[in-house]
Amino acid sequence: MIIGDNREQVIQNIENAVKNGNWNAKVEVGDPVLSLNESKDLVNNFWQEQKTIKGKINDRIGHLFFNSLTHFLTSSTTFTGLENLANLPQGGAIITANHFNQIDSLPIKHLANKTHHSLTIAIEDTNLKLPGILCYLMNYVGTIPLIQVPSYVGTEFPRHLHDALEQNSWVLIFPEQEMWWNYRKPRELKRGAYYFAAKQNVPVISTFIEIQSTAKIEKNHPNFYQTKYVVHVLPPIFPDVKLTANENSKLMMKRDYQQKVAAYEKAYQRKLDLAFTPWDIAGWRFNYQKEQNKN
Repeated sequence: MIIGDNREQVIQNIENAVKNGNWNAKVEVGDPVLSLNESKDLVNNFWQEQKTIKGKINDRIGHLFFNSLTHFLTSSTTFTGLENLANLPQGGAIITANHFNQIDSLPIKHLANKTHHSLTIAIEDTNLKLPGILCYLMNYVGTIPLIQVPSYVGTEFPRHLHDALEQNSWVLIFPEQEMWWNYRKPRELKRGAYYFAAKQNVPVISTFIEIQSTAKIEKNHPNFYQTKYVVHVLPPIFPDVKLTANENSKLMMKRDYQQKVAAYEKAYQRKLDLAFTPWDIAGWRFNYQKEQNKN
């Protein structure tokens, strides 16, 4: 399922970002742009809405719809490494994954449902302004919006995160930050997810989502094949109580990246090469021809 137009332009933006070594660059076309005051107002209104009767009703509807979408759109998703979840302690955890699609939380939601856990999703504040049904989902499926303001990141976000973890929820955080559409390779990670895990003393459930092309052409997007997913569940990563949150965050981030790279190399049977190739974009119908033209 492809959401959004201008996929070739997005791919070109990804290629440019790779060439510049900007692994967390924003590459989508037409994403909402908010001023700082607009972001603060938007997120404040979001939290106020959650407390109202209307917000609670929409939250119930949103979760039902999200579960239906998960069932419908990830029915072909498969899982490896589920045994790695066997020794997790009871309670909440932070789960990390590669970020490659507007609805790539669905395979993780499928995993959470499969293992009888609720899922909360950390999102960028601008996601609350996405068009259409995505806006509704971002507001009513159990999300924690994030504003890149020190006071919010340091105080309010951890409070909401703590509340979700106390309710034994898994909290999905994309440490690659920006979404790179159908990009197969693991990218450079940011430390936030691991710092919060260390501060809250919860494990990080490490995952890597493999994107496989199918033989079916995408409706209304003839240059792309449909895709399906394999969720690789990797060994969980625990904070060391002897270390500070900063020390833990660096070590945990490094290990998570190493695990994601190893999963990538095993899944695709190729060594990670950071140079951009058309193969990096799953489902791109003409990537073979484009790759040949470059040689």
